[in-house]
Amino acid sequence: METIRLTQENFDETVARASAVLRSGGVILYPTDTLYGLGADAFSDEAVTKIYAIKGRDEKKPIHCIVPDMRTAEQYAEVNDLAQKFAQKFMPGPLTLVLKKKANIDSGIVKGMTTIGIRIPQNKFCLDLARAFGPYTTTSANVAGAADLRSVPEILAQLGERASLIDLIIDAGELPERKPSTVVDVCSGEAHMLREGAISAAEISQV
Repeated sequence: METIRLTQENFDETVARASAVLRSGGVILYPTDTLYGLGADAFSDEAVTKIYAIKGRDEKKPIHCIVPDMRTAEQYAEVNDLAQKFAQKFMPGPLTLVLKKKANIDSGIVKGMTTIGIRIPQNKFCLDLARAFGPYTTTSANVAGAADLRSVPEILAQLGERASLIDLIIDAGELPERKPSTVVDVCSGEAHMLREGAISAAEISQV
């Protein structure tokens, strides 16, 4: 397990290193605009299986992915008018949009699924990594059902032996206390909130 303390000086080098780890099928622990996340190649069955194993998560529960922009999202998802409205107002930011997946992809996070969750965080590291590598998983770095934690030492202590499956840790220090992203299903052209987070239900209903 490799650890890099993220600084302004090593920023580009860390993005390149994280991209290389993802490209080799590895798993990263990385900071976002909300919580620390677990990242792996979003469309690799083997890599995504590692994420489920680390979290102890039911494989029937979907995991979402980070993309750099909505143009990239359109390569993997059916982006309707409502999705574009939400993206214009809240992205980049703490919003995850659940969309119908494109029919030509059926691996990794969308294997056996009809939908795909898209996230564009307000975080330069996340966006630069998505541009360098492509879509990678975004799911909070905690044991399924356990508390969300804001520092790497706390996260590793909670994960225990499962942490050995992480190949690279990008440590940005203790993150500010923030809510997770709000998750909204817009597949039908209407908004259905699946999780209220940093963006309130009232803000979603206004759109």
